[in-house]
Amino acid sequence: MLNLGAHISIAGGYAKATQTAIEMNANTFQFFTRNPRGGKAKAIDPDDIRQAEALMADKPFATLIAHAPYTLNLCSVDEKVREFGEMIFMDDMARLTQIPPAYYNFHPGTRKESSIDEAVALIAAVLNQALDAFPQNTVLLEAMSGKGSEVGRNFEELKLIIDAVKKKDNIGICIDLCHLYSAGYDIVRDLDGVFTQFDRIIGLSYLKAAHINDSMHPLGSHKDRHARLGEGTIGLDAVVRFINHPTVKGMPMVLETPNEVEGYAEEIALLRAQYQGGNS
Repeated sequence: MLNLGAHISIAGGYAKATQTAIEMNANTFQFFTRNPRGGKAKAIDPDDIRQAEALMADKPFATLIAHAPYTLNLCSVDEKVREFGEMIFMDDMARLTQIPPAYYNFHPGTRKESSIDEAVALIAAVLNQALDAFPQNTVLLEAMSGKGSEVGRNFEELKLIIDAVKKKDNIGICIDLCHLYSAGYDIVRDLDGVFTQFDRIIGLSYLKAAHINDSMHPLGSHKDRHARLGEGTIGLDAVVRFINHPTVKGMPMVLETPNEVEGYAEEIALLRAQYQGGNS
């Protein structure tokens, strides 16, 4: 089964987002837990959740992906920014216990002049607090493109964070095709080698989800600019090889391409037609 979806707004509620996913032939989706620039989240409506769950029961859904706001920076050198990030993180952890099953995906942060060890310690402190309080949740570190002082720019930095987390069963990685390629991992010419490297450094058991997209910039550019499938430097053939690779079988994969609903539906149809695993 190809567990494929797209990024969908939950502004109209989870049931509406679920219906939108079904109409585009998706069986998972990603959503922002609140405005991507931060701020207060909309109250969760239990009736809306029940309706969403009923829709999902009719078409079995893979685990959803809840994406943290971009303003969340757990390793900022600014204490107020860190405190704001921790508040949002803990609030989102509580919200995840009230909605259909979802991973919590976040960008590890930017460290500026602080060391990677200092940044990892700050990030891990919040993760350990959150997972102690909400052990039913699974948090995903997103692999980043490496622009500026981003943390998570390579497999080694992601492994440092995992090593500092106590509840190893509650932590994982979400890889992003554009980010990987921009970070210097050649998923176009050596996908097997990239997975081998991931397994050697982190361990494939930690690979939980993927963002599917193309890239506007070349290999190793360290620039995060997503493109529609087949319109970038990765190319459609490489994306198709990725979704058909046995390593990612069964995991939720969501489109993060510059599209609206109609465009996502077209890309989902395109990938399902190219999927070789059956029951797409």
